[in-house]
Amino acid sequence: MAKLDKSFSAFPQGDPPLDQAASRPQIPASTGLDLTNHFLIAMPSTQDYVFGGSVVYLCEHNANGALGLVINKATDITMDKLFERIDLTLEIAPDHTHAGAYSDSHAKFGDSMSTRPVMFGGPVQIERGFVLHSLQKLYSSTLKVSDSIAMTTSKDVLEEVADGSGPHQVLVSLGCAGWDAGQLEDEIARNGWLTVAADPAIIFDLPIADRFQAALKLLGIDPCMLTGEFGRA
Repeated sequence: MAKLDKSFSAFPQGDPPLDQAASRPQIPASTGLDLTNHFLIAMPSTQDYVFGGSVVYLCEHNANGALGLVINKATDITMDKLFERIDLTLEIAPDHTHAGAYSDSHAKFGDSMSTRPVMFGGPVQIERGFVLHSLQKLYSSTLKVSDSIAMTTSKDVLEEVADGSGPHQVLVSLGCAGWDAGQLEDEIARNGWLTVAADPAIIFDLPIADRFQAALKLLGIDPCMLTGEFGRA
């Protein structure tokens, strides 16, 4: 399993440096199912406030468990506030695209980088940052998820985002979602989740409110037809 041994924190306490090694959600061993680079789409039977109505992008899934990020739930923290907390300053203008950088939904729909929301990635390590981004390069602590998407937990990716030289597309989250060995498979078997191969456009190019329905459409499903007893596609 790839190691992500460094992480930036949105809430520095003055003790460890921001990029000091942080404990990663430990993924303890199960089936040969691999849903890496897939979406998990919550079924109506998933009523809890964390995962109800969620779309989760799975960054890693193997016999030891799974790690993913919720992509359709925002926090009340904006990017500029997050960057202040980690002692960085966004130096790019709202409409500036340095070498094609930040050509995502927020530019298309008129949001500046500074005012876009930081996402709620999940209930595990909620003070830690996780950055999904297009795969232009690898950083100090990067997990390559697919040929086009990576997840980075080190501060260096945000340093490049701040000066306008970072990845072309970024989604910054606090916290992640984790499953122990066999736990996700059990939830899927009990119709807790629908699964479908991920589409990067849904992560980076759609407004947050549209991502759930867009993920369902990948399966050809009308959200109005879903019930708690609907079987897994």
